[in-house]
Amino acid sequence: MVDLTAIILTKNEEQNIATCIGRLKGFAARIVVVDSGSTDRTLEIARGMGADVYTHEPYCDYATQFNWGIENTGIDTEWIMRVDADEYWTPQLCEEVEALLTEHAHDDVNGILTESIFFFLGRRINHGERKRRKIVVFRRDHGFIEKRRRDQHTILRDGRVIEAKHRFEHHDFKDLDNWTAKMNTYANREVEDYFTDRELYRKGNVNLDGVSDASLSGRRKLKFKLYYRMPKFFRCWLLFIYIYIFRLGFLDGREGFVYNYLFHRWYRTLVDAKILERELLEKRDRL
Repeated sequence: MVDLTAIILTKNEEQNIATCIGRLKGFAARIVVVDSGSTDRTLEIARGMGADVYTHEPYCDYATQFNWGIENTGIDTEWIMRVDADEYWTPQLCEEVEALLTEHAHDDVNGILTESIFFFLGRRINHGERKRRKIVVFRRDHGFIEKRRRDQHTILRDGRVIEAKHRFEHHDFKDLDNWTAKMNTYANREVEDYFTDRELYRKGNVNLDGVSDASLSGRRKLKFKLYYRMPKFFRCWLLFIYIYIFRLGFLDGREGFVYNYLFHRWYRTLVDAKILERELLEKRDRL
């Protein structure tokens, strides 16, 4: 058992929560669920599996909810872990992280980074975009989730990050109705971040170096300094072609096509449309 508290944010996750918690039993000393208004059996299942359940409403964004969990659930373990309800840790990853935390208990390592094994429509997606990387474990009082509406990373106040070799499974799918509704919500949040970052760029105050992992920081810079400088609606086609053709996304079959088209073509078009809508409204208001 590791001196670690796992924080899981939930809303209507009865499909995932039992597997998520079950994978952490015997690994995390404590499991905390912070719920934002589930109406299904999520809380019943979580309590039945020994998790400490808290409710915090209304849900604003991931960072606000998770940081509330850090500050208001009485965490006294040395380490904190961020895990989503649709993320399942493997025994190999648990064993490796336990060994790493023991090895680095008294040095300047304050975070552990790993990637996901991504599943969509039940199929493992092996090609296309780079795997999702994030700091999954960090030392208490040395880290927090950055305050962004979308694409929030773990920020370390000090110390080093090391990378685990094993990965967790990310089953990012309930059904297409839920998935597309979630993408619409994500698009609204991403647009908010876009206009905030754009204004900071204009003032010369933007700082994209706060992310503790260099590759994540570089990816964000590339997105804003290259992708968003290309014409709206054209850039999402280029991204889809790059991911699906040149990064071999087509090798993941029908499921790979559906995921890549919906995420890189449809979702990014939706973001561009919402950016255009806001720009037109702002222009009209100035008249």
